[in-house]
Amino acid sequence: MNTVLDRLFYATHDHINLECLTTGGGFAAHQVVSKPALLSSTLAADTPMPSHASPIASKFFDPYTRDTFKAAPRTHDLDGWRLEYMAISVPATAHCTPIVIIGGAFQNFNSYKYCVEQLLQAGPIILIDLPSMGSNQQLANAVTGASADTLELPQLAGFLGRWVHDVGLHKVSIMGMSLGSVIAAHFAEQFPALTERMVLMGVMQKTRKSWRMLLEESLHLMRENRMDEFGQAVVLYLVNHAKLHETRLSPTAKRLFYKQMADFAHTERERYNINCHRLLRLAHVPAPQCPVLVASGEFDSFTLPFENAHFALQCPDMQFAVIKHADHLPQLERRKETMALFAAFLAQKNIAEVEGIEVRTREQLQNLERRSEPRLHLVEPVRQMRHRHANKPFAVEIKDINFFGVCFTAQMPEHAAQLMQEPRDLAVHVGQVEGEDVWLECLMFEQHSNDVRALFKHGSFLVAEQLNLILASDAILENLTVEQA
Repeated sequence: MNTVLDRLFYATHDHINLECLTTGGGFAAHQVVSKPALLSSTLAADTPMPSHASPIASKFFDPYTRDTFKAAPRTHDLDGWRLEYMAISVPATAHCTPIVIIGGAFQNFNSYKYCVEQLLQAGPIILIDLPSMGSNQQLANAVTGASADTLELPQLAGFLGRWVHDVGLHKVSIMGMSLGSVIAAHFAEQFPALTERMVLMGVMQKTRKSWRMLLEESLHLMRENRMDEFGQAVVLYLVNHAKLHETRLSPTAKRLFYKQMADFAHTERERYNINCHRLLRLAHVPAPQCPVLVASGEFDSFTLPFENAHFALQCPDMQFAVIKHADHLPQLERRKETMALFAAFLAQKNIAEVEGIEVRTREQLQNLERRSEPRLHLVEPVRQMRHRHANKPFAVEIKDINFFGVCFTAQMPEHAAQLMQEPRDLAVHVGQVEGEDVWLECLMFEQHSNDVRALFKHGSFLVAEQLNLILASDAILENLTVEQA
């Protein structure tokens, strides 16, 4: 079954270039297959490898054709854990270093079917799904019965290294996005001799508190079986709703993405739970020592451009690029530009020549603004707040507000502390749209003396759009003209 990203390529036809939605494209399918080079005898010294590595297959890569993605993936067993993969090439680049693409939480092989033609210009491609990731639905070890939840992200990187050894690959370049970027970075740390180049997008060196709170809130919603709200919340976390006029993600695409999340069956819920907890337990992401491209969507509100930049600054041999008019999903919103960027880097070409991206220097990254959205001020800052299990509202004063959160000012620190005692059950009235009251549920984030900063939960497309309208109206002080003020 196609994943949401696969279906979204059809849904966003008004924005995404359709040239790769047609069959044919830029490569002819000749019956020529690349042969992987012999495995280097130099492996990561601190990572033991099994002595029973299989011999190199004479035809490891399948020729890329129009029907490539109709075939079932190959599988590889590692002590009861199943890896699923596809390996494809074209004659022009069959001799180049293979590019391993690590599937993330919501992508499977079909998600990349409209991307591979650009990437194949840089080398053969391997799409791989590790246990409980991508389309790999394995939740337990086939031999021991151990839960996939026991596998941490560095362990999954170790599985990938063992697989590279078993199939006889000499060197690989790795491409990881979002969750996949963490595994890619750990692979580079564990297997530096196997890693030639690396592409990371949507990466953080360590997770921020607000990010963890939103992830935990999505798990709360799923456990409470509030799946309609859960589906909208996940989309609103990944898609920057405040910048839809820039990213131009279509309403149809947003609806399909939401439906995919809201309709999660048992296995999908378990896999979401497993991958969220893997991320929540994550303490540190190592910086690759190999040449690395770190890319970020210009309006990414999930893994902030500042966080991607901070990670890039830890890498000794890095290039950094901002993908214009995109958020956390550039491969969907700006597919052509994103894949051209990746292919240029992997082919060791000048990425500054790629249209639709901006290359940033190390010095520019050191001075990058941390905050992605300005904090605005209400003309009438005194508002009502209520508990979701009580009808009696009480007054609060809003110090500042934007699409992602709000800061309250209390008369005394004791009053601020009372707000913090209700971390996820309070909602604030932010105004009216066409006579309808707009309430935003809050996650209390932190207290500083009399001030309490909170995140907006954002579990409703309608309320999110209403908030956008309020923030663009004369209810905001910054929007008033001199005469109005």
